[in-house]
Amino acid sequence: MKKKLCMICLIALMTTGCGKIPKLSNGDDAVITYENGHMISANDLYEKMKDSFALEALITLSDTYILESEFESYKDEAKEYAEAHVKAYIEQYGDKEKFLQAVQGAGYSTIEAYQEYMYLNYMQMHAIEEYAKDQITDEEVEDYYNNTIKGDIDLSHILITADVTKDMTDDEKKEAEKKAKETVEEIIKKLKDAEDVKEEFKNLSKEYSKDESHKETGSLGKITYGDLSENYDELLDAAYKLKDGEFSTSVITTELGYHVILKTGSYEKESLEDLKDEIIDKLAQKLRSKEADISVTALQHYRKKHGAEIQDSELQKQYANYIQNLLASFKNTNN
Repeated sequence: MKKKLCMICLIALMTTGCGKIPKLSNGDDAVITYENGHMISANDLYEKMKDSFALEALITLSDTYILESEFESYKDEAKEYAEAHVKAYIEQYGDKEKFLQAVQGAGYSTIEAYQEYMYLNYMQMHAIEEYAKDQITDEEVEDYYNNTIKGDIDLSHILITADVTKDMTDDEKKEAEKKAKETVEEIIKKLKDAEDVKEEFKNLSKEYSKDESHKETGSLGKITYGDLSENYDELLDAAYKLKDGEFSTSVITTELGYHVILKTGSYEKESLEDLKDEIIDKLAQKLRSKEADISVTALQHYRKKHGAEIQDSELQKQYANYIQNLLASFKNTNN
């Protein structure tokens, strides 16, 4: 609704025509004039807007200027993203008119206004990412490299899942889980008895594995920490303890189910210099997920860096309250 009102104000400004702008007796520019000589001034409009949505518009204008200055080379990518995003939505809705109705329902007067929002949002996300990267120290990078980064391994797995359904009782679910684990133990026994473990693993994968994407051979290819979510660290911990050609002899559990794994190859890890950017990206991503309020801190950083100062005292107060409320909301979420 705020954006709709803003557009109405802009339209009002345009209706004064391209000639000389009428002025009130105090010298203020008029925005709207009436037959009886009454006028509404630009100052009246400004004061009214301050009470409703001026801060939102001000932050949009300010951040657009700051981030375009700070990340000038990123503007084209952000623009392309916003255009592609809008194009995809228009196709999804069938035509522009239907999409326009949708964006108006969300508070945007035009499709262009929504596209501008997407553009700025993309620039802001990039700024937050870059800020997070700047917080990562060389010591943190080196520590991560020494204690977390390992060389790739060639890993194969067989995934077994319990045949559990929603309508099962707790006892029935426990029984299904028990059978799944027994299947894993059966596979391990067959591998122990095999003359050619690698070939037998492929055959058992075809017969048993519930991982349809890797069922033919069981191979996951080259893999290391970070390639999968942290939920699979137990699987990788077990894999790195194996020698090449060895398979797991106990049940390995992840959120997907139960696994038997076979390690078929090991590789030296790349140098710190080659992996530094990748490590910084990973550490910055962890920082963003850990510190929810970093989005506020990052944008404040760039605003201060460019010396942005709100001159209107009322808007200064509104901005301070806005930041305070944002930080409080993140704090409450974390608690």
